[in-house]
Amino acid sequence: MTSSAVTLWTAALCKQDPGYGGWSFVRKLDGESGAAAIKGAAGGERRTTLARMSLTALAEALSSLSDLPANTAVTLYFADPALAGELVASDGAYASAEPEAWAAARALVAARPVLNLVPLAPSAPANGFLAAWSEFGLDTSKSRGAFKAAIPKPNLLKFPG
Repeated sequence: MTSSAVTLWTAALCKQDPGYGGWSFVRKLDGESGAAAIKGAAGGERRTTLARMSLTALAEALSSLSDLPANTAVTLYFADPALAGELVASDGAYASAEPEAWAAARALVAARPVLNLVPLAPSAPANGFLAAWSEFGLDTSKSRGAFKAAIPKPNLLKFPG
């Protein structure tokens, strides 16, 4: 599969921090449409933190790019306002709070030389979609524990991004 650019959106939440958490991401190949152009996943964990869920969403989104060349231009919209600042810090709060998730996310970011980080406005339509799937991840983790699942294609085709 070839694409000159791809856009990612990520979101995470944690009810009580630490507590139950959820994350989600959507990936869309720029300039393409239909079911093959979009994919996404959601998941959650028990006894987690918002930092871990944000880093997990980031890592899962960037891992979804494994079928694209490393130099593919990537725009990443993220709902966690602290994430970009943390990614440019050498040892920010996320690094000390979640060292393993931090290391994994940093390695994936470093592997993408053309990565544009953009905060996702709370009023953006994509934010509501992602928040709902992050909430699904949080709720499902209560009964299942840690898990990850693909967002079904019929739902992804309604993504407003």
